[in-house]
Amino acid sequence: MAGKIISRASVNISNTQIDRLGERLRSSEITDGDLELLNDYRLSFARTYEAVVEVLRTTLKLEPTGRPAKSTTSIIDKLCRESLRLRQMQDIAGCRVIVSDVRKQDEAVVCLTRAFPKTSVVDRRKTPSHGYRAIHVVVRQAGAPVEVQVRTELEHSWAQLSEKLSDVIDPSVKYGGGPELLRSTLSVLSDLLGQMEELERRLLAGEVRPEDRDSIAPAMAESAENKKRFKALIKRMIEQSHLWQDV
Repeated sequence: MAGKIISRASVNISNTQIDRLGERLRSSEITDGDLELLNDYRLSFARTYEAVVEVLRTTLKLEPTGRPAKSTTSIIDKLCRESLRLRQMQDIAGCRVIVSDVRKQDEAVVCLTRAFPKTSVVDRRKTPSHGYRAIHVVVRQAGAPVEVQVRTELEHSWAQLSEKLSDVIDPSVKYGGGPELLRSTLSVLSDLLGQMEELERRLLAGEVRPEDRDSIAPAMAESAENKKRFKALIKRMIEQSHLWQDV
């Protein structure tokens, strides 16, 4: 299978050529030809991306945002950061869906797996990646993967903070780097987010003791208020992200 030809849009490139390109991109001597081939490869995902987004919008009534292709710099950085082959990279094309709560998140994932015959699901709520929480559904269409990130509003708020701090302080923040105080702060916020969403999930699912059922309504109200406070805190931290430069 190593010599299999992948044809998407106007690109014809074998798996072997893709893997060898990835190996060269990890080196310090990248040629203009390598960058041109990488650009052709990344743009070959556009048609599949548009087809997936169309299903999300028209069939599933979801409103995705995203990009038909990861930038060349982001692809090279990921190859250098992780031990994977270029053709194993599943998020060259990707989009994001934001939903209100964990129940809507689970429902969206079920709809995605039903709408597309070939999918794989990675639940980052159970195994957060450096504090990052979401569910990733990788859809395969016409031989190409498209990653759909399904985030709750709380998870999206945390991710925005992490991305902002990565821009302002250190690009490695998103991957567990940066100052210790910053890393621990993001970790604590992620843990708090997880606890809030687990409580919300249990309340929405009715997983409470019979003697506690009269307290569901007040608990739901308190949960909603805590979510507002959390998002307000994240918003303030994003607005004041420059203060972390002195840490």
